Amino acid sequence: MDFYTSQDKARRNTGLLVALYSAAVMAVILSVYVLIWFALVYMQGEAERIPLWQPELLAYIAGGTLLVVAGGTLAKISELGAGGSVVAEALGGRRLDPGSKDPLERKVINTVEEMAIASGMAVPDVYMLDDEDRINAFAAGHEVDEAVIGVTRGCAERLSRDELQGVMAHEFSHILHGDMKLNMRLIGVLHGILVIGLIGSFVTRNAMYMGSSRSSRDGGGRIALFAVGAGLWLIGSLGTLFGRLIQAAVSRQREFLADASAVAFTRDPNGIGGALQRIGARKNGSRIRNGHVEEYRHLYFGAGTQSMVSALATHPPLDERIRRVLPRWDGTFPEPLEITREPAKKEPPKPPTSPLDILAPAILAGAVNQVGRPSRDHLAYAQELLARIPTMLKDAVQTVQGAHAVVLATLIDQDQESRVAQMAYLGHRKPELRDDVVNFAGPVHQAGPAARLTLIDLAVPTLRHMNESEYRALKEDVEYLSKTDRVIEPFEWVLGRILRHYLEPRFEKKPRRRVQIYDVAGVRGEMSQLLTQLARTGQAQDEEQEAAFAAGAAALGDTRVTMLPPEACTLSSLDEAVDRLATLAAPEKKKVLDACAATIAADGRVTVLEGELLRGIADVLECPMPPLLPGMETG
Repeated sequence: MDFYTSQDKARRNTGLLVALYSAAVMAVILSVYVLIWFALVYMQGEAERIPLWQPELLAYIAGGTLLVVAGGTLAKISELGAGGSVVAEALGGRRLDPGSKDPLERKVINTVEEMAIASGMAVPDVYMLDDEDRINAFAAGHEVDEAVIGVTRGCAERLSRDELQGVMAHEFSHILHGDMKLNMRLIGVLHGILVIGLIGSFVTRNAMYMGSSRSSRDGGGRIALFAVGAGLWLIGSLGTLFGRLIQAAVSRQREFLADASAVAFTRDPNGIGGALQRIGARKNGSRIRNGHVEEYRHLYFGAGTQSMVSALATHPPLDERIRRVLPRWDGTFPEPLEITREPAKKEPPKPPTSPLDILAPAILAGAVNQVGRPSRDHLAYAQELLARIPTMLKDAVQTVQGAHAVVLATLIDQDQESRVAQMAYLGHRKPELRDDVVNFAGPVHQAGPAARLTLIDLAVPTLRHMNESEYRALKEDVEYLSKTDRVIEPFEWVLGRILRHYLEPRFEKKPRRRVQIYDVAGVRGEMSQLLTQLARTGQAQDEEQEAAFAAGAAALGDTRVTMLPPEACTLSSLDEAVDRLATLAAPEKKKVLDACAATIAADGRVTVLEGELLRGIADVLECPMPPLLPGMETG
């Protein structure tokens, strides 16, 4: 299943979740209504005087129940609004410093960095669950830009480097295929129904207290109140049970998909297969002890708790998962791995040849097909890119000031006049910032164009933790340096959009994008704007621009677009167009990227800068595109 299909299926699963949730709420309302009717009959003593069908009473109960359930759901969703960090901290997670020198922490951070770069996304924050000695991990967050990875200390200590890589590939699959977002919504849904049971427990306790402090003449009322409380607790429990069934049904099949994706990503079934065997080698080998374990049980790599009823299990049986990735497994589990704090020393796979200046057009088409489907070659290339970046730059992006300076260093112009103007601006702004940028500009240039986006991906985790004034300063500096030569180059636009994509949700408090358009025909104007801009960016002559636009238009099929005049092509209009295109359903986004790739490749040559531009557009569309690799498969 490709990225676009998986994203669309996740969206439809969300619709199914809403339908099942609605059915559960309706059942809760009817149950509460019947319960209240029985309580009234008991207190009045005559059923004949109280008809079962009372529309007005039903309306009051429905309104009250909806208010409680919806309030509980919305409160939980609001609590989770900050993203995956809320889940990680609730489970006792400690955010790892990206610059940590601790060998065990470095082992985890390096693995996550490689996976993120290979996937075409910024590096997520990593949390260590220090108090958990069993093997487990999770990915949490509403969107890619706020995702976090959590690992137990046992996972880091008891797995080899290859096994840890398999687990991380599994979690990145959940991020890329939309499972993570669905899982977060499940948390809110279950909490809303759970509130009914919590109210029942509260009412029952109060009825028992009344019984010990009041006279016997109030006995009937106390019994009725106790019965109502107990009934509400039972209804809430049954509703929660129904929610658990939904949770388990949604989760199990996604675990199989994530396992298969991990094998495709690493091309090493022994990695994830070995990790699963390590879990089986110890009783309750993936158990989570934290008190919030039940609430987040569907997020984990392995079962965080043991389910007595198989229908409630959020994970498939361990032996079935192992046999799917290791068909020849003999059913025996290895001895538990000794705790290791040193990362395994292993020669990395030989990476493909690095991109130079020109790429084959077919590579672009292959990149669109591999969105959300990184391969072992991408992983190897990510390792090579990280090794190519000077240590001073990797160290610098671990601090806010250093990350700020490295980002600006990627924008320093090679034209002398523009460079002088940029330095004058930085010197006026902050002399020490200018000095850092000067020191970093040379190494950034020597690392090559392909390393620039990798540096940005490494800087994002640090920049997420800026304060608001630091964010405003970075935004202003990037905008000024980009406009110094009065021309916004493709990389400058891409950089600006990537920073907005990953940082704006944290500082601007804008609402999340939602799917609004299900057919690319509904965004003809926006596609005309995007393809025109791409055609004019990559071609010098009018005839070449028209040919490039025609190639992109042909890739759209029946959707008719029109090439716009130069005066209609502004950066603000391009930004608006791309933002609108980001609300398309996932399968339609593939059509957009196919048309972009056809436009860029129309002249038979694709520069690395054009490749960066396509990756930037894909990023804004929330379709993480792996790095472009010469000779990669195009299927």
